[in-house]
Amino acid sequence: MSRLTVDQETAARLAQVYATSFVQRYGACIIGVAAFALFVFGLWYLDFSLTRTIKGLAQFGWIVGLMMPPDPGTALPSYLSAMGETLSIALLGTTLAAAFALPVSLLAARNVIPSAIFRFPTRRLFDSIRGVDTLIWALVWINVVGLGPFAGVLAIATSDFGAFGKLFSEAIETADRKPVEGVRAAGGSPLHEIRFGLLPQVLPVIAGQVLYFIESNTRSATIIGIVGAGGIGLQLAEQIRVLEWQHVSFLILMILVVVAVIDFFSKRLRFAIIGRPTAAAH
Repeated sequence: MSRLTVDQETAARLAQVYATSFVQRYGACIIGVAAFALFVFGLWYLDFSLTRTIKGLAQFGWIVGLMMPPDPGTALPSYLSAMGETLSIALLGTTLAAAFALPVSLLAARNVIPSAIFRFPTRRLFDSIRGVDTLIWALVWINVVGLGPFAGVLAIATSDFGAFGKLFSEAIETADRKPVEGVRAAGGSPLHEIRFGLLPQVLPVIAGQVLYFIESNTRSATIIGIVGAGGIGLQLAEQIRVLEWQHVSFLILMILVVVAVIDFFSKRLRFAIIGRPTAAAH
């Protein structure tokens, strides 16, 4: 066989390997055009108006001017009490969710429950609960137990139960099997394997996630307070309703300061539990 024939066969094979269809060659362009068309359709369908936006910004600037300077008036003690109520809602709701989600998340972990008979419905339960927003759960619980912070605690606990269940089960599935096998080789029961082989590995990660959710739920507790679940959100809604914009700006400023303080201490606690990220070796 001549060298020319070999080169022709090689070229033919390479042409087959690197041959691309129309979709492969222009797929990115097609997706980009489709995304842009969807974006334009969304603007039209939602009645987007640049004129209204500009006028709205002018109105927003006028309201910001009315907010200056922030002033609590004579209501500072009630505002501080409401802020403490909001922090209590976030802390209790998150703690309850974590306490209930941890044992149930074991049923959703593949390395704990190999059978999909129990694992599949547990995962779908977490997805269903997590798919409903905290604000919706607040409206539901307000109608069940009435107005007040108790409904807020239940709303955050319910919503976070689904989120924690997913996160905890994923953390459990990524745990190293060697400690579990060591406990089993020493004659430990399945409960001993979970208690002494599995949980010590995942608890630092779980604790870090819980601390982050406490920080995040401080903001969520503010929002659900607006619909009647108590806390600083209820005070904020009332001041907006009576157009006391200086009080509104003070409440917003207080919320921002509290969230920043919680973020600062939460970050330090997370680093103390799970350790600081190590710098990449040069």
